Amino acid sequence: MTPEQYLTSNSMDRAPAPQVWGGVECTCNRVGDTYFDQMDCSGHRVRLSDFEMFAALGIRALRIGLLWEREDCHTNLRWTTAALARLQELKIRPIAGLLHHGSGPSYTGLLDPEFPARLAAYAKRVAGRHPSIDAYTPVNEPNTTARFSGMYAVWYPHHLSRESYLRALLHQLKGTVLSMREIRRIRPDAQLVQTEDCGSISGTEDLRPVWELLNERRWITFDLLCGRVDRSHRMFEYMRSQAIPERDILWFAEHPCPPDIIGINYYATSDRFIDGRLELYPPDRMSAEGPFVDVEAVRVKGARLSGFDSLLLEAWQRYRIPVAITEVHLGGQIDEQIRWAAYAWGGIKEAQRQEACCAAITFWSLLGSHYWNQLVTCANGHYEPGVFDVRSGKPVATELAGVVRQIAAGKVPRHPALSSTGWWTRPERVCFPVPYLAAA
Repeated sequence: MTPEQYLTSNSMDRAPAPQVWGGVECTCNRVGDTYFDQMDCSGHRVRLSDFEMFAALGIRALRIGLLWEREDCHTNLRWTTAALARLQELKIRPIAGLLHHGSGPSYTGLLDPEFPARLAAYAKRVAGRHPSIDAYTPVNEPNTTARFSGMYAVWYPHHLSRESYLRALLHQLKGTVLSMREIRRIRPDAQLVQTEDCGSISGTEDLRPVWELLNERRWITFDLLCGRVDRSHRMFEYMRSQAIPERDILWFAEHPCPPDIIGINYYATSDRFIDGRLELYPPDRMSAEGPFVDVEAVRVKGARLSGFDSLLLEAWQRYRIPVAITEVHLGGQIDEQIRWAAYAWGGIKEAQRQEACCAAITFWSLLGSHYWNQLVTCANGHYEPGVFDVRSGKPVATELAGVVRQIAAGKVPRHPALSSTGWWTRPERVCFPVPYLAAA
């Protein structure tokens, strides 16, 4: 049964519905010496009235950015105190994010050996100021951030090195463990909601060893936090081959900090396809991982797409820790956004039907997002509306808001757009009709 079929079947009532959460895009990334702050772009940081609109959607929790980069801003500190008080009044649980594709204030960075301890010290200050917070994501998508910053040179410190990628990853995860240790000294019941983009990788048959390794690597965030990476783990030799000291790898097995909830982030472009036939693709599709191209699997004829249900079920079976979709967002026309939201909801219900313990679905980018068509590397004016559109300077609910309200109320989403399937299922999605694909 596909998620679309499951969405309208009677079996939706066989298990309790996952909670509906929300999230404001709060990336504060660094490019060179420039910081791009999504909460400034959306105006969210100066509007407490946003929270009433979020509450009207029926959400139970909100992923909120209490970002390290903005700690020294007195205006931000006042806003944070007021925002948390308003969320408490509205009975919305905050899930505090401390770094979101960021690398910390200017005096540190992902490759700084003191980064983990410095992040933990910040986490201690946050927990001390706001002891009512009982859920944290100290670092959002650490594996994704480390790749983009250490191996793809997109964000600071702009390295093109597998070693830099792995060091940045380990620093973020050690910072997560140390942060939760400090937080739990103040709030012993605090939960770790750890997020990661876990899209799968496929490719041509000759590259099977490569994409099978990359498929294993996409779980490295959770494997390390759960203390699973020992000398027999496939990623151990991978990291040792890049000059990562054994003691730095095994530290996590000695200091496990398993998430309380595993957050799966998944986008239409999360699944990747690699191919060594360079002549079939534009030159800008070369991968930083090796002599092959890396393209969106959704754009390749015959390539495998994971889907929300598959990823949730895979994570649940791998870890037996409650899973959640922690980001649901699609750029583009509102009808397609509505189809993607329904697709995600159908996916989580299908995973639940297959006995995965699904905690929540999170509608992300409530206020939209800026500059992501160029990976937030320049202020190019590009804006994607979300559940609300802020282009007028004041959030205006889109038709997607009605669908979110339906789902939060436990109803099957209804909208004329759902009479058609999403673009990611249609033939026009294909840009690369290349032959001889491998079966994943």
